Amino acid sequence: MRNENSFNDGFSIVKGVLLALAISVLGAIVFAVVLRACSLSDKVIYPVTQTLKGLALALGVLFFVRGEKGWLKGGIIGLIFTAVSYLAFSALGGDFSLSWLIVAELFFGVFIGALSGIIAVNVKR
Repeated sequence: MRNENSFNDGFSIVKGVLLALAISVLGAIVFAVVLRACSLSDKVIYPVTQTLKGLALALGVLFFVRGEKGWLKGGIIGLIFTAVSYLAFSALGGDFSLSWLIVAELFFGVFIGALSGIIAVNVKR
């Protein structure tokens, strides 16, 4: 029985990461259109993209984390989502340079994921 639960947990994690990635990409496209249409300062790009990633991650966790250990499942989704989104957006931008910001983003992703996981398993649906 434990193997079936492990499979379901793993599948939920994959679905949560994929949903968060889809929302993040969609948000980036919408934001790019807004940037193109409006003359916004470059200073707004990083905070807006971080907010979009945080919201995408929270939604991915809230939709797919169930059962026990929501903090752990959410944290794993946050870690994987942050790593994959970094790789994907770096590939699109053509810049894979590493800095302390990726470490901060990984901690941010794990924190938001774990917090969302705690909420997800304690909210009645």
